[in-house]
Amino acid sequence: MTLLIIGCLLFFSVHSLSIVCPAVRRQTIARLGERPWKLGYSVIAGIGLVLIIVGYGQARLTPATVYFPSEASRHITMLLMLPVFPLIMASHMPGRIQRIVRHPMLWATVLWAGAHLLANGTRADVVLFACFGVWALADLLSYNWRTARPIHQAPPRRSNDLIAVAGGLAIYAVFLLFLHRWLIGVPIIAF
Repeated sequence: MTLLIIGCLLFFSVHSLSIVCPAVRRQTIARLGERPWKLGYSVIAGIGLVLIIVGYGQARLTPATVYFPSEASRHITMLLMLPVFPLIMASHMPGRIQRIVRHPMLWATVLWAGAHLLANGTRADVVLFACFGVWALADLLSYNWRTARPIHQAPPRRSNDLIAVAGGLAIYAVFLLFLHRWLIGVPIIAF
């Protein structure tokens, strides 16, 4: 559990700089340059992510239950996960979805975290998914007072929304049927 917590602290500390103190990011880039900033950011976030993965895996070996999810939570979770992959794809494909939702990746993270909190009640699950959910909500709220940085994305096309929805639903189906079991070790749909 300690590795999971340290990983979350590292990962979310660098991801929260723009939320908590955007001036630090700007000043550091001005002093060091953008490449060294991105390299340092990536190294810290990468170490944090590895610690999250290893720590979560270790914590799952000796689970401590915080709450027991209801029977209905499994179905609600699958329903809440339905828009997650289309939103992730829409975050890099300008279209109506991106225009209406404004921050599709953050909303996907909120839905993913909330859905998994409904379905999983161990201490490691609560730490992991609550950290992601709270961070994504804080990031969404922070857009009310800070300027968004441009992100690299596909060129604007009318078909982007269709591609995001169709591609996202296809990825979701593959996750339901195979990838979740292979990556996480937990089958969603058993056959």
